[in-house]
Parts: sequence; C-alpha cells; structure tokens
Amino acid sequence: MNLADMSIKEIRLTIEKMDEVPKDFLQLLKEDQRAGVQAMARQQEAAIARQEKLASMWKEMTLYERALREKGHVHLIGVDEVGRGPLAGPVVACAVCLPEDFYLPGLNDSKKIPVATREAFYEVIVRDALAVGIGIVDAARIDEINILQATKEAMKNAIDNCGLNPDACLIDAVQLTGLSCVQVPIIGGDAKSVSIAAASIVAKVTRDRMMANYAKEYPEYGFEKHAGYGTAEHLSAIARFGSTSIHRRTFTGVKEQA
Repeated sequence: MNLADMSIKEIRLTIEKMDEVPKDFLQLLKEDQRAGVQAMARQQEAAIARQEKLASMWKEMTLYERALREKGHVHLIGVDEVGRGPLAGPVVACAVCLPEDFYLPGLNDSKKIPVATREAFYEVIVRDALAVGIGIVDAARIDEINILQATKEAMKNAIDNCGLNPDACLIDAVQLTGLSCVQVPIIGGDAKSVSIAAASIVAKVTRDRMMANYAKEYPEYGFEKHAGYGTAEHLSAIARFGSTSIHRRTFTGVKEQA
C-alpha cells in the first residue's frame, strides 16, 4: 500500500475500517511526512499501548481462574457484594460464572469504573455469562443479624440463585460456611479476579438501580445520588425528615464514601 497516493481523509477512513491496525501499516504511517498522518500514527500507537496494558491487566486478573481450571475445575463462580457501608438500603450480592473465553478489557472493581462504562459492562456480563445470581438482604434483616452475617447471607443466596452448581467459588474477602465446593477467599478480589470483578459490576448496578427506585418513593433523601451512603446531604435529610423503612437502625451515621 502506497500512502503517498492517498489523501489524509482516505487514510483515516481506511483506519476506521480496520479492527486492528497492523504493525507494518503503523510503520507506513510513521514514515509519512505529512503532519496529519503523523498525528494519526501517534494516536494509533497510544491506542495500541492502551490495549496492550489492558491485555496485560486481564492476564493478571485471570491467574486464579487459570490455576483452578488447571486443577480440573470447570464452573467457576465469582462472588461479591455491594452495600456494606450505607446507612440505608439493602446489601446486594452477585454470583457470576463466566465462560472460559470471556474477554472484557478494562473490567475491574466496580468502584474504579465510570458509571457509563459500568452500565455497559453490566449488559455484556449479563448477556454473556453462563450464570448470574443475585442475593438481597434488606435493612431490617441487617439490623437483626449484623452487616457481616447479612453480607454472607446475601452471598449464599446469590450462589443459590445462579442456577449452577459451582466447582469453585472465588469470593471477595470472606469465607462462607456450608458450601460444598472449593472456595477461594481473596482480599481485594474485585481488583484481582475477573470473576469477582464481574460480580462486583452486576451487584453495584443492581443496587444502584434499586436505590434510584427508592428515590422515587422517598424523594427528600437523594438516594439516586448517594445510594444510601452517609454523605452530608443524606445526613442532613435524616436530621430533617427522620429515618425511613429502608434505613438501618443499627448504623451510626459515620460518613462513608459511595
């Protein structure tokens, strides 16, 4: 291909049609003396570097999954929860079984991903996962058994609701009793395992949508903004209007970050 015979617009259109820019084509871009083509070369180099970084990150975040599959485990379920810290609303857990060839570069702890990306990732995970289960424990139950036990209950319910008997469960931070399969508790697992990260995304989006619905029922509290966490706005609303049926009576009101 002779780029000298092509206009900058034609080169740009050619690149847009490519799924991936080949190295030899990138080299031609770099050798072209036109400023516009040079700019495209820099853009493509930056994009390739980003993709390579994401691919490397993905490889690191599949270490646990690959190790379990090497031991013969097939159905691996990642488990995570959202909502341990809020003053209001449920704790929501998710259990996700991803196919072995699943690839979603950029997947990470839900708290580290922008809202729009999180929503897009949610759709991909729910569409492509082999199984997805949700466990929800409400504020009254949290007050009854404490937040740690409520978290474990939500996680067990999520596993039960996924409709799949797991060979192994990768769980963020906690150890569950009563599981018949291998379990691997991982501290900070939502940033170390793609299975747990996927569960984190689904749990977060599910809970945020629930809190947005609660905001329609209790518009004074701003649940659609802070999802029940102890922000200044939320604490002010509690002081003015009191608690609702979804507030946790045993929580102190110490400010937490959403």
